Amino acid sequence: MIVAERFVFLHLHKSGGSFVNDCLLRFLPDARQIGYHLPRSLLPPGAAQLPVLGLVRNPWSYYVSWYSFQQRRPQPNALFRVLSDDGRLGFEPTLRRMLSLSADPALRQTLVAALPTQYLQRGLNLPGFALAPIAGSGLGFYSYLYRYLYAGTGLRHIGRMERLRTDLVPMLVSVGQGVSGAMREYIDAAPARNVSEHAAYVDYYTPALAERVAEADATVIRAHGYCFGDPPIDASPVPAGDPRLPGDGAAGV
Repeated sequence: MIVAERFVFLHLHKSGGSFVNDCLLRFLPDARQIGYHLPRSLLPPGAAQLPVLGLVRNPWSYYVSWYSFQQRRPQPNALFRVLSDDGRLGFEPTLRRMLSLSADPALRQTLVAALPTQYLQRGLNLPGFALAPIAGSGLGFYSYLYRYLYAGTGLRHIGRMERLRTDLVPMLVSVGQGVSGAMREYIDAAPARNVSEHAAYVDYYTPALAERVAEADATVIRAHGYCFGDPPIDASPVPAGDPRLPGDGAAGV
């Protein structure tokens, strides 16, 4: 997470956060990084009431990006090793296992035991105890990460990764953050970060698997207007107070 004078930026896994982190630390003198992929619940007391900025990604695209990135790593993380049976399973069976964590106690317990026991400063940074509450939630993995990261009350602006270069400046301005010309140029033209190499995400899905993601990640998909195979419909940040976003007692992800 990045804490600045006027806002906090939370980094949702493989959803454009590395680019934003680099940008904020490069151009905002008051920006400081506190941990990596940490949830809103771990904000320091002095920053807990600041507006929260973040990004979200098409869930169908997220799963392909995650799988492709980990598959190519010399040492994949524990999440991939457990769900793919140490790389022996292809995309579809791996993803089906990933989407079943809420309802599969044996698989979930195996994964929780394989994950770190504490927060680190790298990678997914999801300790086993932080994943355990997915049990019985009915959420897909990405929807669970979304809720885990952003849950809380107060002002939130969640932009779509697919429109990061057009969403980011308005998001910053909305919380009173000035944006220099050099920062705007960086947002417009700097290369993306941590890009996974893979074909079009739609090519990885059978109709049945695409529908399974639609069910498991329905709350994120509905809240941000995503459709399988379609370009973004509306990249505007979700407005403050929108009941679709996670909050104390609110319906949503």
